[in-house]
Amino acid sequence: MNRVELKEFLDAKVLEYEHPKFLETDPIQIPHLFSQKEDVEISGFLTATIAWGNRKSIINNAHRMMTLMGNTPYDFVINHTEDDLAMLNSFVHRTFNGEDLSYFIKSLKNIYEHHGGIESVFAKHAKTNSLQLAISEFKKVFFSMEHAKRSTKHVSDPLKGSAAKRINMFLRWMVRDANANVDFGIWKSLHPSQLSCPLDVHSGNVARKLRLLRRKQNDAKALAELDKNLRKLDPTDPVKYDFALFGLGVFEKF
Repeated sequence: MNRVELKEFLDAKVLEYEHPKFLETDPIQIPHLFSQKEDVEISGFLTATIAWGNRKSIINNAHRMMTLMGNTPYDFVINHTEDDLAMLNSFVHRTFNGEDLSYFIKSLKNIYEHHGGIESVFAKHAKTNSLQLAISEFKKVFFSMEHAKRSTKHVSDPLKGSAAKRINMFLRWMVRDANANVDFGIWKSLHPSQLSCPLDVHSGNVARKLRLLRRKQNDAKALAELDKNLRKLDPTDPVKYDFALFGLGVFEKF
């Protein structure tokens, strides 16, 4: 396919997969349980943090997190007590456990009380065409309090070579507009043009088959290559193609 044909093909797949039915099998259904901005972004961030492995397990465990927080994530973050945090000890999703979750709650409280909220931390370090530096700086702020070393692996750092799939996915959720009733578009200080594709096994394999990506590893260099090519197809909203790449890989075994 030439570029025109490729764009037409992928645009059609975006229309097919960026649809409310997508929510039925995707972790983004969790923040859709809420309407308040802070509840949406906290539930979204925590859900994205555990979004690796079996999708059904991710969704079930994200629901469990919300239940442990009384289904009021922002109120829990701001007003939790030590007894409340103790209730989180039983939580586990793969290598993310109750100790990690407790620190995440405490760090989120610090971010809302002293840094203006999650959006403000990302916006402060956003570049015109990329949020990868902002992700790295967010991680510094997030782990600026005393923490277990084990917890740091649950927030990726693009400047250390990671494709940062989960946090790029979270940013897509928050920044892209809500016209299709999938993403939320609640962060107005950032723009879809700054986003990077959540690069994983599925989107990476499809991107290689479509010659959007040549690098074999799914790392920061591969993400930069994919970003560059997706921006050629749509510079204002390149990450809409995440729906096409993911859908082709997961649902069509492309």
